[in-house]
Amino acid sequence: MKTQAGIGRRAGALITAAAAVGTVVALPGQAAAVPGTTVVAPPRQAVVAPPRLAVAALSGQAVAADAAPLPPYTFDSAAQRVQGAASSSDAVALKTGQTYRDTLKKDGKVYYRVDLDDKRNAYVSVIAVPKNGGKVEYGDGVKISMQDGSGTECGYQQVSFSSAEYTRPLAAYARRIVDADSSSCQRAGAYYVLVERESKATSSQDDWDLEIRYASEPGLKKAGPTELPEVWASGTPAPPTGEPAKRQGGSGIHDATSLTQGEWRSDIRPGQTLFYRVPVDWGQQLFASAELGSSASGDEYVGNALVLSLENPALGHVDAKTASYDGKPSTLELDALRPVAHENRTSYQDATSGMRFAGWYYLSATLSPEIAAEYGDKAVPLTLRVSVRGSAKPGPGYDGDPGPFKVTPDDKEAAANGASGARAAERNGSMEVVAMAGIGSGTALLLGLGAWTLVARRRAA
Repeated sequence: MKTQAGIGRRAGALITAAAAVGTVVALPGQAAAVPGTTVVAPPRQAVVAPPRLAVAALSGQAVAADAAPLPPYTFDSAAQRVQGAASSSDAVALKTGQTYRDTLKKDGKVYYRVDLDDKRNAYVSVIAVPKNGGKVEYGDGVKISMQDGSGTECGYQQVSFSSAEYTRPLAAYARRIVDADSSSCQRAGAYYVLVERESKATSSQDDWDLEIRYASEPGLKKAGPTELPEVWASGTPAPPTGEPAKRQGGSGIHDATSLTQGEWRSDIRPGQTLFYRVPVDWGQQLFASAELGSSASGDEYVGNALVLSLENPALGHVDAKTASYDGKPSTLELDALRPVAHENRTSYQDATSGMRFAGWYYLSATLSPEIAAEYGDKAVPLTLRVSVRGSAKPGPGYDGDPGPFKVTPDDKEAAANGASGARAAERNGSMEVVAMAGIGSGTALLLGLGAWTLVARRRAA
């Protein structure tokens, strides 16, 4: 006959083991333990380092000693796969706040559908992602437009590779704006988003990946100013002072590295595109410049060696500039942009109308693959200088939640810390689910073992 003390010791050991099980955290790609089941850990696989790859341990980055593959574009992990239709009648409906993925063939045209009311503005953006190293020519690019049921075009944007004839992600958006003074595109109902790709006959035949987002913006409680100020601060401010701080750019919009005012240092390889984002509030002005560091490998001239592009919070294109390179330091600056204001949308110029709302503004820097032929396939120092001029002002008075078109305290903290907001949100959400699952399963096991112990003690007595 077992003694009561023996039963107590065994129960205590089981409770301790149960508590340990309740705190197990499943890492990404691993199965979480489920009460009442046995989890068999997969065999460990040896990780073989790619040959001739020099790893910069201090910065946590890999720098290729030869033609190692470039990091691929980072798509939103929550994006849903859709297939654009050849006809508007068959177009799949997009939902606001959701991200989608599709592909676009050479000279392809695809339709999507959005169901709009007569109160909120709508923005559908597309990031076209060609394969690295593909061939493109002047004029190749993408156009995105929004149409009503009668085929009337509500708003469109067209972007191209222009004189920098090498592949890189291109961003553009279509829009429907509610305007009491307009007679077209104002009714509630079905609208159609048309995405068109233009490629020359000699350009690469590869499909382009598409990342599609649909965002809506509330109207105003009361009408605000519609005239653009004639006088505004168009002079470029002095560059930020202090030593540059290390902040490596992300590989896509989804994991863009957050920046605030300052001087930021990255390493960029030929053919690579790095992504950053900066919070800009109402009434503030954004200034940005990029500098390629000097090289000791030669002095060959490369035209359009660096492209710096700016997109707004709805991922509409705002501005882009290029710079050449000859082994010496080379700098480019975006044009001086107007302060963020609701009335900017009345302009027909992308560089002005794009500064139409507060939120995250996205910078992307692309280094020409031709640099590899002249200077070797190795990282080149890149310095971004970002200035945000002016104090934040109250918003225009939205009649509802502005969604992404605002700057929050969390945004400012992310910019100060250099965090990727999207990845941080994913990590926080995953850890919250895992923690709750762990607490729930652990509590259930402890309660069950507690009841078992009580029954065992009564039987022993």
